[in-house]
Amino acid sequence: MTDIARARSDLNSRLARLALYRWWRRSVVGRVDHEAVVARIVEESGWSPRYAFMTMMSAGIAVLGLLLSSPAVVIGAMLISPLMNPILGFGFSLALFDFRELRRSLKALALGAIAAVAFTALIVTISPLQAPTAEIVARTRPNLFDLAVALFAALAGSFAIIRGRGETIVGVAIATALMPPLAVVGYGIATRNVPVGAGAFALFVTNFITIALSATAMARFYGFGHHLSRRQSWMQTIVLLLVFVVMAVPLGISLNRIGREAVAVSQARSLLTNRFGDDARVTQLDLDFAAEPLVVRAVVIAPRGKTQKTPTIQAALTEALGRPIRLDLDQILLDPGAGALEAQREELRQAGEAPSPDAQRMASLAKMIALVTGVAAEDVTIDRDHRRATAPAAILPGASLATYRALEARAAAGTEGWTVVIVPPQGPLPEVAFADNVDSLDAAARSAVATSIWAARRWNIQGLGVPGLPPGAMPASPNLVERRALAIASLLRGQGITPVPAPPAGQRFVLVTGMTPPAP
Repeated sequence: MTDIARARSDLNSRLARLALYRWWRRSVVGRVDHEAVVARIVEESGWSPRYAFMTMMSAGIAVLGLLLSSPAVVIGAMLISPLMNPILGFGFSLALFDFRELRRSLKALALGAIAAVAFTALIVTISPLQAPTAEIVARTRPNLFDLAVALFAALAGSFAIIRGRGETIVGVAIATALMPPLAVVGYGIATRNVPVGAGAFALFVTNFITIALSATAMARFYGFGHHLSRRQSWMQTIVLLLVFVVMAVPLGISLNRIGREAVAVSQARSLLTNRFGDDARVTQLDLDFAAEPLVVRAVVIAPRGKTQKTPTIQAALTEALGRPIRLDLDQILLDPGAGALEAQREELRQAGEAPSPDAQRMASLAKMIALVTGVAAEDVTIDRDHRRATAPAAILPGASLATYRALEARAAAGTEGWTVVIVPPQGPLPEVAFADNVDSLDAAARSAVATSIWAARRWNIQGLGVPGLPPGAMPASPNLVERRALAIASLLRGQGITPVPAPPAGQRFVLVTGMTPPAP
């Protein structure tokens, strides 16, 4: 009797699955013109002059919106971004196991990304606005909300392209997750801010993989499969499956990191709530996971009798999170029975009258750098998330570039854990002197070259003119002047600076700013 019941159960399950499959084929797959959708995707997912132009214009608008910290301008970039086409082509090619279309769409996406990054880097290089804004910093670290944007963008984009529901919303959704991070990558390259550029690139890659794999899943759901693709070998099928798996690995790593960070934030909030009681409210909680040790910034509104010692809370957080932390805790204490309005007023009052310890440290840092550089404290740009301080130096009578370089080193020595960047005023580079009939650099000459390289980086100059450097291939038997120039050029190349031929100046070599040699 048991075997009969089991057989009936299996039969009912098979019938239910068959009915579900028939419903899916009839109501979902049957309503889609697969050939027309594939033809449309193939037509629009490749590289073309229009695609290149619109990508660069979108990137230019995006980077200007980021520099101006204007969300409205960034939205304008989203409206014209064409990045959805190669991404959907890539996702659908995975669903179809179409190796040729996969290479074609991936090539278009890669070239578009390179063009966007190069164009934004050029704009930032010539722009007078180069300070990191809130819009830029917000796109330097992937989080769960960024992944959600990418996921919803992929689902909306795939649905619209399959069901023919319009294109505008697709471009907006896809660009939301991709174009602004690409613009920030260009900003990081132009300003040589490695943490910003690397973080934005990680966000771009994570969101691209999320969108591509989600589009693949949506395509499979609507019945796009192997029967629509060209005939191919088992080796190509295996390669495509490996591509899918390899793409899923960094996404899994990113999801794991994001999940661990979300758990850490939840643990910190729970601990603060438990320590201060149910009547307390954690109004601000920020964890800087890139800092070492981990920096936890929190603002807690609590009854006056619930005050806690910061070292005690810090020790408890260290134990709960399992890693060293540095706690910046602001406690806003209220009288018993105070309502929400009183809490808000007290929070605003204390925020205006008593800056947090972290804010006090940054203000002190800005004042110290301002004193060293001779500028006002408000002219010092403080990037708290990446612990980087940048300031233009005023013209100091009698100061050379070596003087400004020494000032930067002195300021950096007094700011542990921070990167200090002092931009010197434009001026002549130091001379590189050689002894008579000597073609090697002594300590003084190496120091002069190092100072010139430092100044070139602060001025965002990619090349320096070297007097006497051969304009073409290195001669078989270089003379003394050419050997000296080659010695300098070797140091420049080792530090990522391009040496450019320039006219000789007597017995001394003068490095000249610019990518082209100056007039004699």
